[in-house]
Amino acid sequence: MGRHRSDPLGIARIVLIVLAVGALLSLIVVGVVGLLTATDPIQAPDTPVPPAASAQAARTAPATLQITCQADNCPVFVRIPGGDVLINGQLSKGEQVAYFDLKLDVVLDDASLVKIWENGKPRPPVDPGERAAFTVSRGQGQPS
Repeated sequence: MGRHRSDPLGIARIVLIVLAVGALLSLIVVGVVGLLTATDPIQAPDTPVPPAASAQAARTAPATLQITCQADNCPVFVRIPGGDVLINGQLSKGEQVAYFDLKLDVVLDDASLVKIWENGKPRPPVDPGERAAFTVSRGQGQPS
């Protein structure tokens, strides 16, 4: 009978298995660290970043038109003159819409059912059942 010698590939297999297990553990550690850092709340910067002046002015400027429904249903029609219809339907009680366009055409079947602000100023109330059709323009000195 002959002499037996150990298979040289046996050691290589063990080394490959150890490397594969090490790589798998490394991937698991990287995944857990990534998951933990992704779920941490984002810290706000120490110094606030001021928004663009026009964006800030647009947020603080009153709407060209603001309508609030005070009845169960308020039929409202608002459009940009010669352009898109912004709303043509019913508002529910307490529902509010606001538009910041330069010019708007407004038609209200019963203007007593809604409260209207033009450029931040309330429009005078009307008699019950009175239809109103008017145009609102963006106020002077307000951003477009």
